[in-house]
Amino acid sequence: MAEVMESTAAHVATESLITLTAGAAAEVHRIMAENKIPEGYKLRVGVTGGGCSGLSYALGFDQPKENDEQFVSNGVEILLDKRHAIYLTGTVIDYQDGLQGRGFTFNNPNAQKTCGCGSSFSA
Repeated sequence: MAEVMESTAAHVATESLITLTAGAAAEVHRIMAENKIPEGYKLRVGVTGGGCSGLSYALGFDQPKENDEQFVSNGVEILLDKRHAIYLTGTVIDYQDGLQGRGFTFNNPNAQKTCGCGSSFSA
């Protein structure tokens, strides 16, 4: 049986609700180092209202908050507000750097519809 650790700031999950590929994890580490992200900050993955399809993906660096799930994927510590889990659980985040474009991509099994650029979706 998996043990789940509790903390006062956030819930620490033993399973990853979101998966970062090795390429995405390497890019996150590069961005953190290049921008000198302070110790204790983690990758926050979330959604915001807006975009062509209703919801847009949001990535940033933040400290844990009370309503967060915390987990690790490919060596990157991730924060996810529990309210966003319904939209993002099972999502795989990759990083592409090629002729078709450069940036993070989201493969979200919860998305009912996505826009052409892949940065927004409806659930």
